[in-house]
Amino acid sequence: MSRFFLVLSIMLVIDTYGLCQTLTGKEQQDIIRQIRQTLDNYVKDVKSGGLTAEFKYLDSSADFFWVPPGYQSAISYDSVASVLKQNAPKFKSVENIYDSLRIIPLTKHFASYTARVSSTMTDIAGAISKTSLVETGILIRRKDGWKLLNGQTNIISK
Repeated sequence: MSRFFLVLSIMLVIDTYGLCQTLTGKEQQDIIRQIRQTLDNYVKDVKSGGLTAEFKYLDSSADFFWVPPGYQSAISYDSVASVLKQNAPKFKSVENIYDSLRIIPLTKHFASYTARVSSTMTDIAGAISKTSLVETGILIRRKDGWKLLNGQTNIISK
């Protein structure tokens, strides 16, 4: 009997998150368009509002994690929030450009992406730093839109 409930529970999780769904071509294109728009908005908001504008795009659930440049392991949402709040006042502007963005819809609720990111940051003293990054991640669809659920960002050495 306990096996029955285990199998039933697994089936409910699979159904809830759509892990066995096959997406139509139109559904895939709609998801790609939505996520591209989300990432475009993310870049625009960070450019106009600074690093703390990222909060709107991060999933704040316990499932969130990220591996930022220079870190050896993943950190939680609270740790990412702390890093962003600590560093935001140090920069006058942050401009990121997603190059070669590739989005792969996995289900109606999950998608992966990878991109090269060109980042130009100007600190409060006016010093400009340019960095090339590579980023991979998973996005999750929430009621208020697509959110970054987990991933990593690494500096590309020149």
